[in-house]
Amino acid sequence: MTTALPIRLRDRALRSAWLHPFNDADAINDLLGSLNPRWSLTEVRAELVAREPQTADTVRLVLRPNRLWTGFVAGQHVTITVEIDGVRHQRVYSLSSDPADRRLLSITVKRQPQGRVSNWLHDHLHCGDVVTLSPAQGDFVLPQNHGPVLLLSAGSGITPMRALLYALRARGAGDVVLLHVCRDADDQIFASELAALASGWPGLRFVAWHTADRGRPALAELLATVPDHIERDTWLCGPAAFMADVEAHWQASGATERLRLERFGLAPTVIGSGDAAEVRCSRSERLFAAESGEALLPAAERAGLKPAYGCRIGVCRTCLCKKRSGTVQNLVTGERSSEPNEWIRLCVSSAQSEIELDL
Repeated sequence: MTTALPIRLRDRALRSAWLHPFNDADAINDLLGSLNPRWSLTEVRAELVAREPQTADTVRLVLRPNRLWTGFVAGQHVTITVEIDGVRHQRVYSLSSDPADRRLLSITVKRQPQGRVSNWLHDHLHCGDVVTLSPAQGDFVLPQNHGPVLLLSAGSGITPMRALLYALRARGAGDVVLLHVCRDADDQIFASELAALASGWPGLRFVAWHTADRGRPALAELLATVPDHIERDTWLCGPAAFMADVEAHWQASGATERLRLERFGLAPTVIGSGDAAEVRCSRSERLFAAESGEALLPAAERAGLKPAYGCRIGVCRTCLCKKRSGTVQNLVTGERSSEPNEWIRLCVSSAQSEIELDL
């Protein structure tokens, strides 16, 4: 009894109204943020220290994170959280900086015509402003051992390749090909830097295919620039249709084990001609139909529901929802699951039967 009473008194004191702010991580984070925007007990916060335009619609944002940042492996990405008009938005961006630099990191953002976050980052994020970052994630990385390398990209798909190139150079890789497709020299992200990197690194061959000059290539024509492409360990990133064509070629060649992919969106899916699946929502007591092959997130939004979401490509897990019953298919992996009471990501799950969601 002599020790129980002080413990009870301590617990009551810690729960008291006047001490509550000191036991509330969010309150402490708010207090620290008012003193220095990068300070936080729990969040990686990063200050914008430089803006480096790359093309007319692409900018590299250089960020200085706080001490909670633990670094990243070349090829990984982060979820960035920003507040726009009082609403928090999340998007996923590849890390395009040299992973050896633990003081700074960078993401490279292409302006999307209807992209709320990309336009805000271009127009309203200024040096000194602070954003919130997730830890680095993703497995689009270099293995411990690899053979000759092909980095194959199109458009903004070159952004993770920059980090991979710096990591390969640090390893002393002696046979690396970067094959990149874009509209023209003015549309080529990191153009001068890549040219300088290739001129000073005998082991790197940089091939740029400009569609304005040479036309949009047939895949066979493009890959003919690297005759031994199928024997190389390959990293692929670019528009969904481009990636689907390349992936099909590697599958037909029986070389999928040497192909790694980083998607900026879901792989194209063929909408079936069967009946739509009925989706019942237990909390909202709503009922809606989801087309075959359609992600549940846009189907729910079309029905007037507003599930939380972030990246919309299956990475950030903001749209996690419990499926009470029914069968769903993962649109990224193709895997089907009928387990009851399992957590699914609405943005990459499609209904394969009548299902019930805790939504």
